[in-house]
Amino acid sequence: MKTKKILVSILVLSIMCCIGTSAFAGRGGAQGNQTGAGLAPLTDFEIVTLKHMREEEKLARDVYIAMYEQWGSAIFANITESEQKHMDAIKSLLDKYGIPDPASPDRGVFDDESLQEMYDELISRGEISLPEALKVGAFIEELDIADLQAAIKETSKIDLQAVYGNLLNGSINHLKAFVSHIEVLGVDYVAQHLTQKEVDALLAQ
Repeated sequence: MKTKKILVSILVLSIMCCIGTSAFAGRGGAQGNQTGAGLAPLTDFEIVTLKHMREEEKLARDVYIAMYEQWGSAIFANITESEQKHMDAIKSLLDKYGIPDPASPDRGVFDDESLQEMYDELISRGEISLPEALKVGAFIEELDIADLQAAIKETSKIDLQAVYGNLLNGSINHLKAFVSHIEVLGVDYVAQHLTQKEVDALLAQ
């Protein structure tokens, strides 16, 4: 009897050990999955695009600040606030993926040389007259729209697509606002970066 009891005890202990080991392994496996379930890295194209869009939104904001100071038209002040939100949205993605922010804290200063040249040219254009300043705003929005559409097509990441999509809708609304102000001044708007057909379709939305 004693031998039976001892064997039963050993059997029970063995089963308990197996259960404990399995549970521990399960917990370890779960932890391993959590650790490995980090963000999928961005492609080189996605990184370059994200950094470019951050500075392109800064370009819009900085130009509109300058145009408001030059002409005092409320449309520039209003859209400046929106562009800051666009910049913040891109910054949140940069932070999420651990990408250094290329945007300078100084107004009118850009890491991207092409954007720096564009900024300087647009400021010079916008200082000519209010209608020209409004056309500068419309040009920037057309540029944003084209780049955001391309960015959405070239990524499969839902978070990037969502942010770019929101920015795209904002840029379309900004384009409409600028064109509306231009036409109030008695000037017909002609597309500057997109095709006229594309602009007309966007304005009709």
